Amino acid sequence: MQAASAAIDVKGLQKAWTAFDRIAHLRPIRSDKEYERTVALMNTLLDAAGDDENHPMSGLLDLVSDLVEDYDAVHFTPPAAQPKDVLQHLIEMRGLRQSDLSEVIPQSNLSAILAGKRKISAALAGKFAKFFDVSPALFIPV
Repeated sequence: MQAASAAIDVKGLQKAWTAFDRIAHLRPIRSDKEYERTVALMNTLLDAAGDDENHPMSGLLDLVSDLVEDYDAVHFTPPAAQPKDVLQHLIEMRGLRQSDLSEVIPQSNLSAILAGKRKISAALAGKFAKFFDVSPALFIPV
């Protein structure tokens, strides 16, 4: 570790950081105001770099995006959906009818699940996951 730190020009790094900090003020996000500022920085970097992974700013965009993602995960996580609601959503999103799932589950049982009168078993969660090509965890209550 000593050899690596000896190769770093700390005075040059400090000078570059001070100049960069005046422009970006990049920090871990601890407030809504810092979040807004960091999202604005991320959007500016997105406008400049887009999805060009070879753009000179792409590494900075990755770092800023990670900060925003971390803050979002803690502060903006939606509540977990009930398995029956997930199932209903998948059926609607794919334009399916209950009868389209007849090879997975009898229609009467599906109706009972969607009405909240019957739970989704682990085995059935696996069948739904395979049918919809999603994770079985979506059908397991939290």
